[in-house]
Amino acid sequence: MSMPKYVDNIINNIVDSEIRMTDNAHKPSVVVPSGIRKGLTNYGDSGFSLFLRKAFIKGAGYTDEALDRIIVGIANTGSGYNPCHGNAPQLIEAVKRGVLMAGGLPIDFPTISIAESFSSPTSMYLRNLMSMDTEEMIRAQPMDAVVLIGGCDKTVPAQLMGAASANIPTVQLITGSMLTGGHRGERVGACTDCRRYWGMFRGQQIDEAEINEVNSKLVASIGTCSVMGTASTMACLGEALGIVMPGGASPPAVTADRIRIAELTGKQAVQMARDGLTPDKILTAKAFENALRVLLAIGGSTNGIIHLTAIAGRMGFEIDLEAFDRMSRETPVLVDLKPSGQFYMEDLHFAGGMPTVLRELRPLLHLDALTVTGRTLGEELDEVAPFAQHVVRSIADPIYPVGGIAFLRGNLAPEGAIIKQSAANPVLMEHEGRAVVFENSEDMANRIDDPALDVNADDVLVLKNIGPLGAPGMPEAGYLPIPKKLARAGVKDMVRISDGRMSGTAAGTIVLHVTPEAALGGPLALVQNGDRIRLSVSARSLELLVSADELVRRREALVLPKPVDAERGYRRLFFEQITQADKGCDFEFLRPPTMIARVPARDE
Repeated sequence: MSMPKYVDNIINNIVDSEIRMTDNAHKPSVVVPSGIRKGLTNYGDSGFSLFLRKAFIKGAGYTDEALDRIIVGIANTGSGYNPCHGNAPQLIEAVKRGVLMAGGLPIDFPTISIAESFSSPTSMYLRNLMSMDTEEMIRAQPMDAVVLIGGCDKTVPAQLMGAASANIPTVQLITGSMLTGGHRGERVGACTDCRRYWGMFRGQQIDEAEINEVNSKLVASIGTCSVMGTASTMACLGEALGIVMPGGASPPAVTADRIRIAELTGKQAVQMARDGLTPDKILTAKAFENALRVLLAIGGSTNGIIHLTAIAGRMGFEIDLEAFDRMSRETPVLVDLKPSGQFYMEDLHFAGGMPTVLRELRPLLHLDALTVTGRTLGEELDEVAPFAQHVVRSIADPIYPVGGIAFLRGNLAPEGAIIKQSAANPVLMEHEGRAVVFENSEDMANRIDDPALDVNADDVLVLKNIGPLGAPGMPEAGYLPIPKKLARAGVKDMVRISDGRMSGTAAGTIVLHVTPEAALGGPLALVQNGDRIRLSVSARSLELLVSADELVRRREALVLPKPVDAERGYRRLFFEQITQADKGCDFEFLRPPTMIARVPARDE
């Protein structure tokens, strides 16, 4: 009994898409199915699987001609809880336009959306969940390429982590920064100015009426923070990696330039699908070295090193933090943006964006690294015309003579810690002081503003148990507030040490990512009030000045905190699998079993 003709046609289409005859051996060679035929649902009958899939999607009005095209998936992270992604609908339409112009078929799909100020307990806690969501949706649904729409701090790294693991042609589309606003004649923008005004309010320099007034002026539009915080840092690093379209990092969210980049991104995604240009060809060791160099030169967020470490880890590269520190000593800060400088992201865009930065860094970059355009970084930079501007400095005239981030070691941080030296007080970067210890965030909240707190301006504030496990999720609580009684006396900075993170928008002499963390029994857990701590950024040293015998005695008496509510679900998975900061706080089971190489490469 013969099958109906339409069934024969379906089966033939599947066979044609999966089997190719070689010219010389005349033997079948299996190739990856494309378009609507990719990843067919398993019903035990591939012909029926395609038949059913086409039947349902035709219910949305698609024709057979449309369904025969290259499919570009568009990860939609729009959410009413995420004003940083408030332009997602416009970006999706522009990407679709570009895909159609290039002859492809665009299909958008939702994923988790993480907004920094709307995520409890912290956005970092959810980053790995979003990466898993992104990876699995890319794998589960038929698409030949994917455009990832992200902007707010953890969304871009989460998407790149997932896409790196899925390894289909990928372009990252940044949502873009917000516009700056004005308050009483002063230009303001989130979120460095948020912290500055809140510090003024705590120090009684402004009253409640003014803090409420400025609250409505700090965020003038949708989009990500307008300074070189984590969102802007990851946008710039995406372009440095070559996974964002040239010029795609800096256009503000509400501009025509941002919409045009979205259209070009859609067009390029189709071409990448045709060329088979997958992330493993772009996210190479040289690309990560370029991104690390850029992180230093832009005065980028300390969070950038954690996220780059996680993305690189997915590709099999281990970030060598000591080699990164040597790179820091020869890479000046060139970008004059808050919190290290004075300008905002829209100023960087007017100054030519990342192409201007990369052109200045050209002698220090791997120019043969491939980008999503199919051309090398050097070829892209050949087309960047220089012009007069005052936001991006030359290497001969930097705003800070060495890289923005320094890597520290010592008996207080055996596996390392970091400090954003470009945003620190130079006087405090060589400092010895008495420890004022807070056991956790709750302890700090209860005592930091107590008038009876025994604290002086030359003390060292220490906050424990805010690391990956301790909090959990490594919150941005490393920016300990200046105790109120000191703030009112005019103290604006102190040495602060923790195993947590801080916002890229923050400034101060703040040591972060102390590893191993206190919750694992790292030396930070042993620090007590009154201990002496010595910080030397020049020597890259962080030392607890307590005898070895005393530390042994303290360790024998140490009781580690137990995870709370970790019996089930994602929280249990988090506690079981989270790695330390030096491995990017990724889940261990999501990383390759072995690493290919260390980055940056050390000189032999």
